Amino acid sequence: MKDTEKTQRMKTINKLAACLFLAVFSFILANTVWADTSSDTNVIALEESGHSSEQTNHKENGEYVRKRFLRLMKKPFDTKDSRTRILIIGDSHAQDFLNAIAENKLLKNSQIRTRYIPTRCQIYLGKSAYKEIHENDVSLCNQSDSLESAKAQITEADIIIFSALWRMWAVKALPRTISNLGLSPEQKLYVIGRRSFLKPNKEQLHDLSKNQQQNLRLAVDIHQQAINTAMAKVLDVQTFVDVHFWVCGREASCPVFTDNMKLISFDGGHLSKDGARYLGRILFNKSQLSALINPD
Repeated sequence: MKDTEKTQRMKTINKLAACLFLAVFSFILANTVWADTSSDTNVIALEESGHSSEQTNHKENGEYVRKRFLRLMKKPFDTKDSRTRILIIGDSHAQDFLNAIAENKLLKNSQIRTRYIPTRCQIYLGKSAYKEIHENDVSLCNQSDSLESAKAQITEADIIIFSALWRMWAVKALPRTISNLGLSPEQKLYVIGRRSFLKPNKEQLHDLSKNQQQNLRLAVDIHQQAINTAMAKVLDVQTFVDVHFWVCGREASCPVFTDNMKLISFDGGHLSKDGARYLGRILFNKSQLSALINPD
């Protein structure tokens, strides 16, 4: 009898333990689901922009930025091809610019080639460049491509496009650089201004409605405004393409998202695929670059 009572008590205890475990587990699960859904409500744009997958993969995005550019880098123009010859020169911003062309399927009736000049070396042609380049970068710049090395291909191009994360010393030297290139009257040069499209964090999106997120703008680097102002002073209006003005207006801030709520930049500096499409559509429809797709 005692054994039977003991067995019954053990069964009761086990049932109570199981019920208690189930109750605790259900409570934790319910609160976890609530926490996830409530936090996601305030970061709709990041989730819908692909932030949780593609745009957090910096390696993959870095490969996207570079891939097209590297494929065309230092590739000679085809002398048997009569199409317009376009040479894009610069750093990762030039890579972004090429992607802006490609994502909008523009300039297909052209030969496009590229040359890479690191940001630390800048786009410059003259004798005094190394006075401005940091001493730690001299070795890199000696081994890198340059306008001097690219002069022969520049001579062959119909259209030359400079795009870079510009530094003030190189901007001030642009008149000298352009003069030293010795371009012919038939050649056309475009200089793409400095730009940045910052990436928000979750705290910045907290408590914002979807409409507020759509219209979110973040302040750009203070140097950007100064550099673009300097570029406008040393370049004529047909040469200088002020990306900040065309995309961001006259404010000291720029949009974060495209019209369809995709991040313009995946890291705050380089364009996502959607960002490249967004930027290219604006520049080639509104700026001086429209002449390349709608010639007179």
